[in-house]
Amino acid sequence: MFIAISLLITLIVSIVLTVGIMPLYIRYMHAKQFGQEILTDGPKWHQAKSGTPTMGGVVFVLTAIVALIVRSIIYQDWSNSIFVGVLSLLGFGLIGFVDDALKIFHHQNQGLTSKQKFLAQIAVGVIVSICLYVMDLQGTVPLLGWEMSNWFLVAAFLILWMVGFSNAYNLTDGLDGLAAGNGVISLFGYLVMAWLQGNEEVVLLCSALIGGLLGFLVFNKKPAKIFMGDAGSLAIGGTLAVISVLLNRPWSLLLIGIIYVVETASVMIQVAVFQKTGKRVFRMTPIHHHFEMGGWSEWKVDFVFWGITALFTLISVWWLG
Repeated sequence: MFIAISLLITLIVSIVLTVGIMPLYIRYMHAKQFGQEILTDGPKWHQAKSGTPTMGGVVFVLTAIVALIVRSIIYQDWSNSIFVGVLSLLGFGLIGFVDDALKIFHHQNQGLTSKQKFLAQIAVGVIVSICLYVMDLQGTVPLLGWEMSNWFLVAAFLILWMVGFSNAYNLTDGLDGLAAGNGVISLFGYLVMAWLQGNEEVVLLCSALIGGLLGFLVFNKKPAKIFMGDAGSLAIGGTLAVISVLLNRPWSLLLIGIIYVVETASVMIQVAVFQKTGKRVFRMTPIHHHFEMGGWSEWKVDFVFWGITALFTLISVWWLG
């Protein structure tokens, strides 16, 4: 009962704050003409979205954090797990914020260079990994029947895990509502896992983020009034990786995050094959654009991808939860 009440507090506060603040934020972004620049080599019909306000992730990341703080103040209960989750949100979110800001101010779809972004993500990953170790939250990594427990090896894995899924989730953020909907489903899967484990801290972290994403989805569903931006996608992706580690179920993210894995794999395959043969495997990548170019509506892509995430999340919770 106690966990249920705490869950509802963080969920409701996060939703209410996001839904209340987002319209004001959208109006401000419109007034300042801070809009998304659309890539010219993307689907032609996406050009109509140019100028749509972006960096919506700033709002739901901050409202989720506020919701967690409100709950902590009410119960006078401060958690190391929540601290690490918030650190991940702020760290990866800050990288995304800088990237988004550069795109907006330069009026182009290029912000930080790939090298700058990668090094910054590595730095955040190192800081979070150190905190996990110092707070005795790091755990081990099961690997082919062997538990990897050496601090250096586990830290290296965790850093790559956070950076990899931060970028993978970012690649998924290409259609109205796609990343937000998938994020809600993935986080709900981890909320159930945490509930089954009795891990109240991760339950609260997931509920706060679910609330923020649900509130954001009200404005991000097609036709989107605002985009998530890297400020949100890098933060959610990196934090999903942290949550999988906090629950000592890191490999579960390969199932719960199956869409993020496939989106990333499609880009890697496309680049590798094109460089070697000059031919394309997909019409366009990430793979959600492949289906768009094949005639699927954004809604159809959303529902199919959400359904796949839901199915694999159920499998993961049943198998590993």
